[in-house]
Amino acid sequence: MRALAISAIAGAMILSGCQTTGNNIGGFEYDKTALGAVIGAAAGYGVSKGTNNTSSQNNRAAAIGAIVGGAAGLYLDNKEKKLRQQMAGTGVEVNRNPDGSVGLIMPGNITFDTNKSNIKPNFYSTLDKVAQVLAEDNKSGILVTGYTDNTGNDSINIPLSQARAQAVASYIESRGVSASRVNVKGMGSANPIASNSTAAGREQNRRVEISVYAIQ
Repeated sequence: MRALAISAIAGAMILSGCQTTGNNIGGFEYDKTALGAVIGAAAGYGVSKGTNNTSSQNNRAAAIGAIVGGAAGLYLDNKEKKLRQQMAGTGVEVNRNPDGSVGLIMPGNITFDTNKSNIKPNFYSTLDKVAQVLAEDNKSGILVTGYTDNTGNDSINIPLSQARAQAVASYIESRGVSASRVNVKGMGSANPIASNSTAAGREQNRRVEISVYAIQ
């Protein structure tokens, strides 16, 4: 039974394709698509086994989970590649989040004026490019999250971060991204990515992030 499950995982990894992504864990190169297949297979097998199904049902669940995981990984790899191409030279950082979603970090200095939630006019063209990629299909869910530095308090920072995230979300929706796919959250000064003890660090923390999740 264990051997069959491993075969399902390996088979899905082969089916998912072997793209070179330059990612490294513990000194080993890995492919996020193949990793998605492994995670999907493990999840499928674990859920099935947890419900006391037969060995054949467990193996089938592993195989299905591997294929779904591999397809999601490939989909996100393609989105990441397109977004990197579109965001080159814009000041927006594109990366892969720990949960596997594709992340875009939009610094506050190019998106909003201080203490304002109106998008800077010169940032519209960048958001147009983001929306173009996201509107290609309806296979992803999108989370737009706003952040501030730690200046002030939550009564100011959380509504401001929410308003900024909503402004970005509303704009990409106006450019063809379905509102049903988009969630918005204002986090205030939570989850800083730099030290708030310096002006440069606070500037980095004032940002809007977009996370793209596969929902195939």
